[in-house]
Amino acid sequence: MDDRGQVSFEYLMLILITILILGTVTIPLVGMAIDASNDVSRASDAKVAVESIANAANIVYANGPGAKRTVTFYVPRNGTIGFDQANKVIYFSLTLSNNTVKTIKATTEYGNITLNSPTLNRGWYKAVVHWPNRNANIVITISKVS
Repeated sequence: MDDRGQVSFEYLMLILITILILGTVTIPLVGMAIDASNDVSRASDAKVAVESIANAANIVYANGPGAKRTVTFYVPRNGTIGFDQANKVIYFSLTLSNNTVKTIKATTEYGNITLNSPTLNRGWYKAVVHWPNRNANIVITISKVS
């Protein structure tokens, strides 16, 4: 009778140890996978935002002086948005979960763009793209949607 109890106890201990080992290995892997998935999602949202602004600037440029376009977009995480005039690139700097900074870029057809933007926090924003006249730059003004 005692032999059966001993065997059952040994099987229970073996199962418990196996569960502990699997738990200590898989839980960190699951956490890393979730962080990576969130980073991909945030980078995708940032790419959509930057491309929406760049497309609006290209449409305003194609329509000529006096054109105006408004787009709304979502910012997934705090970051900065800017314009590189030399390369005609609108960019968004996004900090990932491992504290590296990824720069999301979208090119424009026109290099004379003035970008008025605060530091962007997570949330919805509106970008008004306007080309007042031929002698002025295309102006992009970004503001938080209430």
